[in-house]
Amino acid sequence: MPVGARALGVTVFLAGTASLATEIAASRLVAPYFGSSNVVWANVIGLMLAFLAVGYWLGGKVADARPRAPLLGGILLASALTLSIVPFAAQPLLHAALHGFDTLSVGIVVGSFVAVLALFVVPVVLMGAVAPFALRLALSSVDESGRTAGRLYALSTTGSILGTFVAALAAIPLVGTQRTLLVCAALLALAAIPLAPHAAIGVAALTAALLALPPGGIKRTSGVIWEGESAYQYVRVLRYSDGSRALELNEGIAQQSVWYPHTVLTGGYWDLFDLMPVMLDRPARSALVLGDAGGTIPRAYSRFYPHLRVDGVELDPTVTTAARRYLGLGSIHTLHTITDDARVYLERSTRRYDLIIVDAYRQPYIPFQLATTQFFRLVRSHLRPGGIVALNVAATPHDHSLTNGVATTLAAVFPQVWRWRALRFSDLVFAFDRVQPRAVLVARAPQVPGPLRKLVPLFTRELTRVSPQGTPWTDDRAPVEWMTDKMLAEQIAHGHGLDERYLPTVPP
Repeated sequence: MPVGARALGVTVFLAGTASLATEIAASRLVAPYFGSSNVVWANVIGLMLAFLAVGYWLGGKVADARPRAPLLGGILLASALTLSIVPFAAQPLLHAALHGFDTLSVGIVVGSFVAVLALFVVPVVLMGAVAPFALRLALSSVDESGRTAGRLYALSTTGSILGTFVAALAAIPLVGTQRTLLVCAALLALAAIPLAPHAAIGVAALTAALLALPPGGIKRTSGVIWEGESAYQYVRVLRYSDGSRALELNEGIAQQSVWYPHTVLTGGYWDLFDLMPVMLDRPARSALVLGDAGGTIPRAYSRFYPHLRVDGVELDPTVTTAARRYLGLGSIHTLHTITDDARVYLERSTRRYDLIIVDAYRQPYIPFQLATTQFFRLVRSHLRPGGIVALNVAATPHDHSLTNGVATTLAAVFPQVWRWRALRFSDLVFAFDRVQPRAVLVARAPQVPGPLRKLVPLFTRELTRVSPQGTPWTDDRAPVEWMTDKMLAEQIAHGHGLDERYLPTVPP
């Protein structure tokens, strides 16, 4: 075995660990500003691979010219130092990228691309240079080149696997994205110790000192009273001057839940669901809310329909904890909270409901697996005879293609689908397992409790039956993110905002 081969193996292993952990952390760093759609993930993964490819080429070229261990140590240390800057430079740079491109129709695409490019190009290119450089140092003869290359790249890949799972499942939930990046920088510095011991110890000490600093705010926004990162997303709670509070996820393009100190009405799309219990041909006794978040819908149900028992399914326990602390979730006595994935819960559960609300759409993005014929068949199997499924779908004044796609897919499973265009940027879509004449639904609407009757004229005027358009979506093909990004891009390109907080007929 060539001299130093074991140390070089440790070096490439640690560098591999840092590289993939950095990629996972990069996606989480960008998510609060640009979201976590397929477009953003494509930018992160594509650019990281491009950086590594450049690094492979550069590392091999430099290693052939100057195959010296201290030079490889210097590359590792330079990568560690530049990566340690990222957590501190990220907030102002991401903020500038977000607002610098928000008037472009491709703002999310270009903004996330530029942000990832600026933050990670130098450290990740240098990480990519490590493996080919280490291979050049480890080779003692051409006869063993295949074996040596295989061993080093196996170690590098094993480190990458470890970095992926440790970052996603442990480091980010426990210490946050910023400190995860600093841990990666420390690993790179440790990997350099056998190659350039004196300088590496200094850099390792520096990154350790940075780890001791309290983490800064994740996203610069006024009114934030709590923020955190879970295994799934960035979560924050905001407080407004009127005393209301709102729960937001990732880029904050929409509020997931709102809370007012003196009313359960919100003036937002959540109020539309308050009409659904009276659409049944009998008193509603049980409801399932898929995507409970801060409990905005169950809170209103507990006020207007006190005999309606609600199961609220929420994937992220951090969201539930924040909602209990800041949005009064624990005071909803008719609510039973379940921590689970919406579709997995339906697969496992045998319970049936009068009403199923699907609000697990992290507006405006719809998880594709919650908008397919397979999912809606599963939903229908959990409805009692005569039951209703209702869901909110993002729209713009000029583009209801997402609504049409969801409604068409619903129509492949249910005999009748209705659309209530109550808001400029939201459509309420609901379906029955049996045909209901429009006149019957309009006649039932005035049965709602008094505070909700302001919604009745809007319901009567805007309720329409949906005719299928195109091909229903399936688990194999559901282009929901592409349609959503196209819809948002066109809206922004026309110079229109996306904010919509109040119904015109129901003040908060």
